[in-house]
Amino acid sequence: MTEDRTDRTVRIALAGGGAFGAKHAAALRRIKGVEVTAVVSGSLDSARKFAEEQGVGRGVATLEEVLAMDDVDAVILATPTPVHAAQTLACLEAGKHVQVEIPLAASLGDAEACLAAQQRTGLVAMVGHTRRFNPSHQWVRRRIEAGQFRIQQMDVQTYFFRRTNLNALGQQRSWTDHLLWHHAAHTVDLFAHQTGSPIVQANAIQGPIHPELGIAMDMSIQLRAENGAICTLSLSFNNDGPLGTFFRYIGDSGTYLARYDDLVTGKDEPIDVSGVDVSMDGIELQDREFVAAIREGREPNSSIAQVMSCYRTLAGLETQLAAAPGA
Repeated sequence: MTEDRTDRTVRIALAGGGAFGAKHAAALRRIKGVEVTAVVSGSLDSARKFAEEQGVGRGVATLEEVLAMDDVDAVILATPTPVHAAQTLACLEAGKHVQVEIPLAASLGDAEACLAAQQRTGLVAMVGHTRRFNPSHQWVRRRIEAGQFRIQQMDVQTYFFRRTNLNALGQQRSWTDHLLWHHAAHTVDLFAHQTGSPIVQANAIQGPIHPELGIAMDMSIQLRAENGAICTLSLSFNNDGPLGTFFRYIGDSGTYLARYDDLVTGKDEPIDVSGVDVSMDGIELQDREFVAAIREGREPNSSIAQVMSCYRTLAGLETQLAAAPGA
């Protein structure tokens, strides 16, 4: 008889004591049968401080210490983008289930290495493509699956004001964020996920490279799915106005605007999405899926395998941008 593991405690270590680490810590506190046993941050002092503030586990100095612990079943990585792939590989090689915040990697080669490790180990490996879990986007997807709505176009704006290298808490970053490999990944994955059709055409142009940050501060991306749906994505770190990502779904039977966990019609009429799932917090729903997949021994929504097509599209766009005149 197969052992019933659906109610067992899942012991999780959290790597990353920043803004997103705090979101995951808060979310995990709301999930029954989850214990955060250890926290890793930029230093031992910051890890201990974070653990005390969040009321979770114990602060430790390095991820390597965590991976050697017997009381850790899984790791959530809310760490800087440049180390995502290497840390994901380390977790899998150590026999730990892993959820890594978006993006999985900053190159296609690194993303494919993570997929190979997951397939070799058979462990749960999930990427934080949160838009799949936001109740607003879930509501739209259910209408699509019920045959009540078909996407003709998605018009998406991802706007921030980041002319200096600061994080969401206003603190200096040790790494530089990226419009393509980080922020565009959300929409590229969501477009294919919602249309249920692979991306067959992708184009991109970008604005000037910032002299200090070394990245493009503005970017425009066009996508076409095999079923004919299109997506127009505008991204900017120069936008001094409403911040965040705003999704307009234009379909054959309506228009919907999603702003994180809120949804309105094209006429700005609110849509109640409070009953879509057990929470209105996309991060919590993402973490719930991770825990459930571990308990049930199954592939999670937003597994590495499921999101690989997104990273292949991003790699193609990167090649295109590098070959553009003046690049």
